[in-house]
Amino acid sequence: MAAYLFPHFTSGENGDREQIWFSVSKDGLNWIDLGGEEPFIEATSGTTGIRDPFIVYDKKIKKYFIIGTDLCTTKGGNWHDYSHKGSRSLFVWESENLIDWSKEKLIEVGIPEAGNVWAPEAVYCEEKESWFVFFASNVREKRELTRKQRIYGAYTKDFETFSPTFKFMEAKTSLIDTNIVRDGGYYYRFTKDETHKKIIIERSKVLVPEKGEEYEKIHSDYLAEYFGLEGPECYKLPDGRWCLIVDRYHEGKGYFPLICDDLSSGVFYELSENEYDIGPRKKRHGSVIEISDEEAEGLMKHFGCAE
Repeated sequence: MAAYLFPHFTSGENGDREQIWFSVSKDGLNWIDLGGEEPFIEATSGTTGIRDPFIVYDKKIKKYFIIGTDLCTTKGGNWHDYSHKGSRSLFVWESENLIDWSKEKLIEVGIPEAGNVWAPEAVYCEEKESWFVFFASNVREKRELTRKQRIYGAYTKDFETFSPTFKFMEAKTSLIDTNIVRDGGYYYRFTKDETHKKIIIERSKVLVPEKGEEYEKIHSDYLAEYFGLEGPECYKLPDGRWCLIVDRYHEGKGYFPLICDDLSSGVFYELSENEYDIGPRKKRHGSVIEISDEEAEGLMKHFGCAE
């Protein structure tokens, strides 16, 4: 692997931006936006809006999959309705070459009580030999007076048939935007505390612990003090360091990278502005995956580079 792909949605004043665009990078820090004003993947079903695209590669069946949130905010409505009366389904696309993508499938995974299914992501579960797909849903359980965002999950081997959905993660506060990576025998979990608008880190040797077991918290001075971050996505750079990109939505500035030498330490630091380039397109919640240099070159040749 010698390059990276960053599927994302964007925002702006030029009409409907809740679709999927691509960017590529050779070092994971300096990004080249592909194409022009037209998105690479558009939805024609559900709300016809796509947010939070997340990409994985299945080595067994040699296919890429993108899953995403079924939500359109550009045609009226408000966040209360989006989170209380929204779609309980997620989008799924598949491709063998990153260029030609299937028509979307809209698959219901939210429990009947869920007000939404937001920011679906996936990680391969070694214990189950399946993909574990997880997402935020706004639910009011028995004896609760109000709804709260929790993280739910289900297993799949083909992104078409899913196991029954179950509750994966909850706290006293609302939680959304979870990202999970594996390193050194641990699953590391990055999550947005929606109540306090900050990113929290946890880890566990088992992806889905048994009842009575929990992820252990990892304190980060930097993240504990930074208000207004969302959309955390963590990936390893070519030099072995970890990069955590986060969306500074509260400041309206979009994504920027934080660097960590050892995830267990919780120590993150900023790069100077001349050490990275997110690209001219304002990127909202997306995901990053390693691809081959040949795949990156093929994407740039096919779609062209945005000006």
